[in-house]
Amino acid sequence: MRNIFLFIGRYFNFLFFLVLQVVALSMLFRFNSFHQAIFMNASSGITGKLNEKYNGIEYYFRLKATNERLVKENELLHQMLIQNAGFVDSSRKLIIDTARIDSLKKIQKYRFMAAKVVGNTITLQNNFLTLQRGSAQGVRPNMGVVSPQGIAGTIVNVGTNYSVAMSLLHRQYKVVVKLKNSGDRGTIEWDGLSPFYVTLKDIPKSAKINKGDTVLTSETSSLFPSDIIVGTVNEIIDDKSSNFYTIKVKPATDFSNVEFVYIIDNTQFAEQKNLEDSTRKKFQ
Repeated sequence: MRNIFLFIGRYFNFLFFLVLQVVALSMLFRFNSFHQAIFMNASSGITGKLNEKYNGIEYYFRLKATNERLVKENELLHQMLIQNAGFVDSSRKLIIDTARIDSLKKIQKYRFMAAKVVGNTITLQNNFLTLQRGSAQGVRPNMGVVSPQGIAGTIVNVGTNYSVAMSLLHRQYKVVVKLKNSGDRGTIEWDGLSPFYVTLKDIPKSAKINKGDTVLTSETSSLFPSDIIVGTVNEIIDDKSSNFYTIKVKPATDFSNVEFVYIIDNTQFAEQKNLEDSTRKKFQ
């Protein structure tokens, strides 16, 4: 306390000058409209700059929450896409009744579940993605996996809260695709060499194809809805000993930087697979 009084006594004149200066400026800005306007403009500019800096810092620390919210919103948008729905036509249903049934029922064929990638390899011959969703969240084997950019793989192993997907960058991975422009179908494989390219086979040389053409999932795939991007044509190799092209495709998914994916549940997969398997056994 004594030090405070000594400080005031030592700098009394300077402190008194500051008080008078503040009072004078206050009276000037309060009773003079011109100076008041200048003060308000200056203070607004300073406040705006401070708010901008604060919002930038706050936004940085909220990026994770924002990213997760966007993933959830994309999941809901995927559920609403028309190509994720199938139609059951009962207009030709035979019934024993006097009433006539003529209805067209819309059902959802595909469901999308967002999942965080917690493990990923791209430098091996056989690469996998580990996802933070498992059987407790409805995941099972033979579900397709897509990133926000394109297809990524297929679920092959499931735990309670985690699952593992065979990556598109896996020597055993195959998926039926089509060319966007011509509609010709082929099969995507990986040769185990570069993680930046996969191989498209079985495209006939009669197909019209150019570098930069888009490759999409096919309607015949039971794992993915049709028209999901797979990648773009990077190189067309004309093998003279074959009637088919060998095509290098650049995947749409950047496997070196994938953080979130969507697991695709084909709600009619079991019915389709059981019917196809029983048909093969019946006619073998």
